[in-house]
Amino acid sequence: MTRIGLLSDTHGFLDPQIFTHFAECDEIWHAGDIGSIKIIDDLKAFKPFRGVFGNIDTKDIAYECPEHQRFEQEGLTIWMTHIGGTPPRYNPIVRPDLQLNPPAIFVCGHSHILKVVRDPKINNLLFINPGAAGKHGFHPVRTCLRFALDAGRVRNMEVIELGKR
Repeated sequence: MTRIGLLSDTHGFLDPQIFTHFAECDEIWHAGDIGSIKIIDDLKAFKPFRGVFGNIDTKDIAYECPEHQRFEQEGLTIWMTHIGGTPPRYNPIVRPDLQLNPPAIFVCGHSHILKVVRDPKINNLLFINPGAAGKHGFHPVRTCLRFALDAGRVRNMEVIELGKR
């Protein structure tokens, strides 16, 4: 079993509560719009880290984090990117790959809208957007997610509210 802490759209602000909420996690994933290389450094110093760069991120962040990450974990294929759209309106750039080679889990950020839903039209993939953990944007409440991957299953999905923007 691997416990995951997932956040996105920090836009340069890393809430100290993250370290408490993700203390029992095995890995931290960031779905883009990180906003500061210091956030990457702080998260890497805390736990193993995976991230993708977002549309506001600078070249130093893009050097550390690719645009897309596809990987296997606990028997599941995961694809993480920043601008992925939302079911059924996926980003036209990712839609062909989603249809031809769908992952079990598709993680993205960008919208600042928390959403976890299955897409029955694309191999029942699990779409996950953790919302926005930062203070920049239109979201009223800052959010992130915590869950476990265990032998091909997603377990114990929890929404964490970090407070008002």
